[in-house]
Amino acid sequence: MELFQSRFPCSSVPVPALNHRRFTICTGGRSRSGVYWVWGLEKQGVRMTSYGQFCPVAKAMEILDERWTLLVVRELLAGSTHFNELRRGNPRMSPALLSKRLRTLERVGVVRRTGDEAGRTSYRLTPSGEELRPIVELLGAWGVRWIGELGTVDLDPHLLLWDIRRTVPLEEWPRGRTVLAFEFADVESRVARWWLCVNGDDVDVCDYDPGFEVTAGVSTSLRTMVELWRGDLQWADALRAGQVAVSGPSAVGRNVPRWLGQMRLASVPRPA
Repeated sequence: MELFQSRFPCSSVPVPALNHRRFTICTGGRSRSGVYWVWGLEKQGVRMTSYGQFCPVAKAMEILDERWTLLVVRELLAGSTHFNELRRGNPRMSPALLSKRLRTLERVGVVRRTGDEAGRTSYRLTPSGEELRPIVELLGAWGVRWIGELGTVDLDPHLLLWDIRRTVPLEEWPRGRTVLAFEFADVESRVARWWLCVNGDDVDVCDYDPGFEVTAGVSTSLRTMVELWRGDLQWADALRAGQVAVSGPSAVGRNVPRWLGQMRLASVPRPA
């Protein structure tokens, strides 16, 4: 034990908790047990878990494979800069855990935190963080192609409407106030109704009636709306099958698919 601690002084965990028999090394006809070691690393004040490998992939994953970390990076890449915006993009992540992940990303040089004169904190990616953009995009494309099945737990109206809000093609919308009302038939009543309000370049999402005249209504299931947004289902097919209904003037109804658009990864080709 003393030999191990002298070779690996960074370890603060008792050695018996670190040694896990994982493989056998065979040399010259004799075999001996191999040991896989995992120990805590202290780097710039951040406690991380090491794979105990020199491989650059392993070193990168020591930072990136903690739960929620890449999803926080995804939100920063999508343009979110404030704490509450990051929370809306990850609505099931606790505020305490989000704060912890942001501190870690800041300390390893992926995120830069700044404050304005009003005391409001902003988070932005450093050049190191920006280099993750193609990686996140490729992960998303891989997920679209090969992990297409969605469970009920994956369907979140908060995330759906937030994602729609930040990517709506404003050039397609009328310049005056336009309000789309959504009603999802397959979720609890408290999260079944949503309003998307666009006025010029301002876009708001409300989970309560904002009191404006509704331009058109969209009635469907949350699952169908997610599939339309992801590009798994096309509007023409959903309308023809009665999976979605659009109320309002016919000219307006025809424009709703174009107004909403689809998520950025919707155009990724699926396997035949």
